[in-house]
Amino acid sequence: MKKIVLIALILLIQLYALAQEKLVKDLDFDGKKDTVYIDQKEREIICRLSTQNFKKLMTKPLEMASDNTYIKATHNGFELRNNWMRSGYACQFRYEKMEKRIRLIGITEYAFGNAANDGSGEASANLLTGNYIGNWHYYDHLANNEQCELVKIPTIKAKLKFKKIYLEEFSEETYFGYSAQLEKIVEKHKNAEQKRRSKN
Repeated sequence: MKKIVLIALILLIQLYALAQEKLVKDLDFDGKKDTVYIDQKEREIICRLSTQNFKKLMTKPLEMASDNTYIKATHNGFELRNNWMRSGYACQFRYEKMEKRIRLIGITEYAFGNAANDGSGEASANLLTGNYIGNWHYYDHLANNEQCELVKIPTIKAKLKFKKIYLEEFSEETYFGYSAQLEKIVEKHKNAEQKRRSKN
Protein backbone atom coordinates (compact mmCIF):
# COMPACT_ATOMS: atom_id res chain seq x y z
CA MET A 1 0.00 0.00 0.00
CA LYS A 2 2.85 2.37 0.85
CA LYS A 3 4.40 1.73 -2.57
CA ILE A 4 1.15 2.69 -4.34
CA VAL A 5 0.88 5.93 -2.36
CA LEU A 6 4.54 6.72 -3.06
CA ILE A 7 4.13 6.05 -6.80
CA ALA A 8 0.98 8.20 -6.92
CA LEU A 9 2.80 11.00 -5.13
CA ILE A 10 5.74 10.85 -7.54
CA LEU A 11 3.37 10.92 -10.53
CA LEU A 12 1.53 13.94 -9.12
CA ILE A 13 4.81 15.79 -8.58
CA GLN A 14 5.87 15.01 -12.16
CA LEU A 15 2.53 16.21 -13.54
CA TYR A 16 2.85 19.44 -11.57
CA ALA A 17 6.40 19.91 -12.84
CA LEU A 18 5.27 19.33 -16.43
CA ALA A 19 2.47 21.86 -16.03
CA GLN A 20 5.05 24.42 -14.90
CA GLU A 21 7.44 23.81 -17.81
CA LYS A 22 8.54 26.85 -19.73
CA LEU A 23 8.94 27.13 -23.47
CA VAL A 24 12.34 28.65 -24.16
CA LYS A 25 12.67 29.85 -27.74
CA ASP A 26 13.69 32.92 -29.73
CA LEU A 27 10.24 34.42 -30.29
CA ASP A 28 11.28 37.94 -31.30
CA PHE A 29 13.94 36.90 -33.85
CA ASP A 30 16.94 38.62 -32.23
CA GLY A 31 18.97 35.45 -31.67
CA LYS A 32 18.32 35.44 -27.91
CA LYS A 33 16.13 32.97 -26.06
CA ASP A 34 12.76 34.18 -24.79
CA THR A 35 10.42 32.46 -22.36
CA VAL A 36 6.70 31.73 -22.37
CA TYR A 37 4.73 29.68 -19.85
CA ILE A 38 1.44 29.43 -18.00
CA ASP A 39 1.50 30.82 -14.48
CA GLN A 40 -0.52 28.13 -12.71
CA LYS A 41 -1.32 30.32 -9.72
CA GLU A 42 -2.53 33.37 -11.65
CA ARG A 43 -3.71 31.30 -14.65
CA GLU A 44 -2.13 33.65 -17.17
CA ILE A 45 0.21 33.15 -20.10
CA ILE A 46 3.47 34.87 -19.18
CA CYS A 47 5.93 35.89 -21.85
CA ARG A 48 9.36 37.46 -21.38
CA LEU A 49 11.06 38.81 -24.51
CA SER A 50 14.73 39.76 -24.74
CA THR A 51 13.89 42.76 -26.96
CA GLN A 52 11.75 44.09 -24.10
CA ASN A 53 14.37 43.44 -21.41
CA PHE A 54 12.45 40.34 -20.28
CA LYS A 55 9.63 42.49 -18.95
CA LYS A 56 6.67 40.36 -17.86
CA LEU A 57 3.96 40.39 -20.55
CA MET A 58 0.77 38.57 -19.61
CA THR A 59 -2.67 37.67 -20.84
CA LYS A 60 -5.84 38.18 -18.90
CA PRO A 61 -6.65 35.26 -16.55
CA LEU A 62 -7.56 31.96 -18.20
CA GLU A 63 -10.43 30.90 -15.95
CA MET A 64 -10.93 27.49 -17.55
CA ALA A 65 -7.25 26.52 -17.61
CA SER A 66 -6.73 22.95 -16.43
CA ASP A 67 -4.18 20.16 -16.47
CA ASN A 68 -4.91 19.87 -20.19
CA THR A 69 -3.98 23.49 -20.91
CA TYR A 70 -0.44 23.98 -22.09
CA ILE A 71 1.95 25.97 -24.29
CA LYS A 72 3.47 24.35 -27.37
CA ALA A 73 6.12 25.62 -29.78
CA THR A 74 5.07 26.32 -33.37
CA HIS A 75 7.16 27.10 -36.45
CA ASN A 76 7.17 30.86 -35.91
CA GLY A 77 5.85 31.29 -32.38
CA PHE A 78 3.80 29.32 -29.89
CA GLU A 79 0.27 28.18 -29.24
CA LEU A 80 -2.00 27.78 -26.26
CA ARG A 81 -3.72 24.38 -26.32
CA ASN A 82 -6.80 23.61 -24.27
CA ASN A 83 -8.25 20.09 -24.45
CA TRP A 84 -11.45 18.95 -22.79
CA MET A 85 -13.18 15.55 -22.82
CA ARG A 86 -14.66 15.74 -26.33
CA SER A 87 -13.42 19.03 -27.73
CA GLY A 88 -10.59 21.50 -27.62
CA TYR A 89 -8.92 24.44 -29.26
CA ALA A 90 -5.55 26.02 -29.93
CA CYS A 91 -4.69 29.69 -30.29
CA GLN A 92 -1.53 30.51 -32.24
CA PHE A 93 0.62 33.54 -31.43
CA ARG A 94 3.64 35.12 -33.08
CA TYR A 95 5.81 38.17 -32.61
CA GLU A 96 5.08 41.04 -34.99
CA LYS A 97 8.37 42.83 -35.69
CA MET A 98 6.83 46.08 -36.88
CA GLU A 99 4.52 46.40 -33.89
CA LYS A 100 6.97 44.82 -31.43
CA ARG A 101 4.13 42.86 -29.87
CA ILE A 102 2.90 39.29 -29.73
CA ARG A 103 -0.27 38.84 -31.73
CA LEU A 104 -2.94 36.16 -31.94
CA ILE A 105 -2.75 34.93 -35.54
CA GLY A 106 -4.85 31.78 -35.69
CA ILE A 107 -7.37 29.56 -33.99
CA THR A 108 -8.03 25.87 -34.55
CA GLU A 109 -10.72 23.80 -32.89
CA TYR A 110 -12.00 20.25 -32.88
CA ALA A 111 -14.98 18.42 -31.43
CA PHE A 112 -16.03 14.78 -31.25
CA GLY A 113 -19.66 15.78 -30.77
CA ASN A 114 -22.07 13.75 -28.67
CA ALA A 115 -22.24 9.93 -28.52
CA ALA A 116 -23.61 9.87 -32.10
CA ASN A 117 -20.84 12.29 -33.19
CA ASP A 118 -23.42 15.00 -33.89
CA GLY A 119 -21.45 18.24 -34.11
CA SER A 120 -18.11 16.54 -34.68
CA GLY A 121 -15.42 18.05 -36.85
CA GLU A 122 -12.58 20.52 -36.97
CA ALA A 123 -11.89 24.02 -38.20
CA SER A 124 -9.23 26.68 -38.48
CA ALA A 125 -9.33 30.44 -38.76
CA ASN A 126 -6.36 32.42 -40.03
CA LEU A 127 -6.71 35.79 -38.33
CA LEU A 128 -4.15 37.39 -40.66
CA THR A 129 -5.92 36.54 -43.92
CA GLY A 130 -9.46 36.15 -42.57
CA ASN A 131 -9.76 32.65 -44.05
CA TYR A 132 -11.96 30.14 -42.23
CA ILE A 133 -12.09 26.46 -43.19
CA GLY A 134 -14.38 24.04 -41.39
CA ASN A 135 -15.20 20.36 -41.77
CA TRP A 136 -18.20 19.48 -39.62
CA HIS A 137 -20.83 16.73 -39.29
CA TYR A 138 -24.37 16.46 -38.04
CA TYR A 139 -26.49 13.44 -37.17
CA ASP A 140 -29.58 13.11 -39.35
CA HIS A 141 -32.28 10.99 -37.68
CA LEU A 142 -34.40 10.93 -40.82
CA ALA A 143 -31.71 9.81 -43.28
CA ASN A 144 -31.83 6.38 -44.94
CA ASN A 145 -35.55 5.87 -44.28
CA GLU A 146 -35.10 6.83 -40.64
CA GLN A 147 -32.13 4.48 -40.19
CA CYS A 148 -30.05 7.57 -39.29
CA GLU A 149 -26.76 8.77 -40.71
CA LEU A 150 -23.82 10.95 -39.77
CA VAL A 151 -23.75 13.58 -42.51
CA LYS A 152 -20.67 15.54 -43.52
CA ILE A 153 -21.42 19.16 -44.28
CA PRO A 154 -19.52 20.20 -47.42
CA THR A 155 -16.25 21.91 -46.48
CA ILE A 156 -17.01 25.42 -45.31
CA LYS A 157 -14.77 28.16 -46.67
CA ALA A 158 -15.49 31.70 -45.61
CA LYS A 159 -13.75 35.05 -45.56
CA LEU A 160 -14.14 36.88 -42.27
CA LYS A 161 -12.87 40.06 -40.74
CA PHE A 162 -11.05 39.67 -37.43
CA LYS A 163 -9.77 42.51 -35.31
CA LYS A 164 -6.19 42.43 -34.08
CA ILE A 165 -5.74 40.83 -30.67
CA TYR A 166 -2.45 41.07 -28.83
CA LEU A 167 -1.19 38.89 -25.99
CA GLU A 168 -2.08 41.41 -23.27
CA GLU A 169 -5.69 41.56 -24.51
CA PHE A 170 -6.15 37.80 -24.84
CA SER A 171 -8.47 35.81 -22.60
CA GLU A 172 -10.64 32.74 -23.04
CA GLU A 173 -13.43 35.10 -24.02
CA THR A 174 -11.37 35.86 -27.13
CA TYR A 175 -11.69 32.24 -28.25
CA PHE A 176 -15.33 31.92 -27.17
CA GLY A 177 -16.20 35.15 -28.99
CA TYR A 178 -14.68 33.85 -32.23
CA SER A 179 -16.28 30.46 -31.68
CA ALA A 180 -19.76 32.00 -31.33
CA GLN A 181 -19.20 33.97 -34.53
CA LEU A 182 -18.08 30.84 -36.38
CA GLU A 183 -20.95 28.69 -35.04
CA LYS A 184 -23.39 30.88 -36.96
CA ILE A 185 -21.55 30.12 -40.20
CA VAL A 186 -21.57 26.37 -39.46
CA GLU A 187 -25.29 26.47 -38.62
CA LYS A 188 -26.03 28.29 -41.89
CA HIS A 189 -24.17 25.64 -43.91
CA LYS A 190 -25.79 22.83 -41.93
CA ASN A 191 -29.25 24.23 -42.69
CA ALA A 192 -28.36 24.54 -46.38
CA GLU A 193 -27.19 20.90 -46.48
CA GLN A 194 -30.34 19.72 -44.69
CA LYS A 195 -32.48 21.61 -47.20
CA ARG A 196 -30.51 20.18 -50.13
CA ARG A 197 -30.85 16.62 -48.81
CA SER A 198 -34.58 17.00 -48.12
CA LYS A 199 -35.16 17.67 -51.82
CA ASN A 200 -33.55 14.36 -52.85
